[in-house]
Amino acid sequence: MTLVLTAHGSADPRSSAVVHAIAGRIRRLREDLDVRVAFCEKNAPSLPDVLGSLTAPAVVAPLLLADAYHARVDIPGMISASGASVEQASVLGEDSALLTVLRHRLSETGVSADDSDVGVLVVAVGSSNPVANARTETVARLLRAGTRWTGTRVGFATGPAANLAEASMRLSATGARRIVIAPWFLAHGVITDRVSEFASAHGHVMAEPLGSHNLVAATVLDRYDAVLAARIAA
Repeated sequence: MTLVLTAHGSADPRSSAVVHAIAGRIRRLREDLDVRVAFCEKNAPSLPDVLGSLTAPAVVAPLLLADAYHARVDIPGMISASGASVEQASVLGEDSALLTVLRHRLSETGVSADDSDVGVLVVAVGSSNPVANARTETVARLLRAGTRWTGTRVGFATGPAANLAEASMRLSATGARRIVIAPWFLAHGVITDRVSEFASAHGHVMAEPLGSHNLVAATVLDRYDAVLAARIAA
């Protein structure tokens, strides 16, 4: 069985570098698994090309945080058009392992769970799908559990619900004297650069994206294993 790790793609080389680094971690965690990297756009190899090269059944594992357009329309459309024997795994979503990585990124900025003067602004890509946005908003609540922070909020950097400035002001209104931005992104790119400019302009500290981490790789493998388990159960 082949795992096709599929990312959206970006003109920013930092993004594809993280995708390949995660693929490398998956290979080290599961040495007998054939892992291939593919992109929906802007990078090579493209998902259609990778699907066309397959000679055995495969699982397409979206390296996506939100269950939105790319996971629901783009990737299924490419799979259908390919005619390949492929099943699609679920997106990474609001997995507890990814929240652990996000907490680690915050700790790298000096933030502690005991800091009662801190407000954390989780910044994510917005979607035109309100259900996807609602799921993303749960990240703030889950992240705050067990801390003494004054508050957490999700701010969307893009999309019809874009609201970074408003989310920042609402967080300040909770009494936060320090606001730290936690990017709900897998890698740096054009959008995170804009968020970094926003952070600098408002005096906020910004953590690193999730990046290449064994827990990210393990979450991808969880989604892959779920597909195999469902196939056996059927």
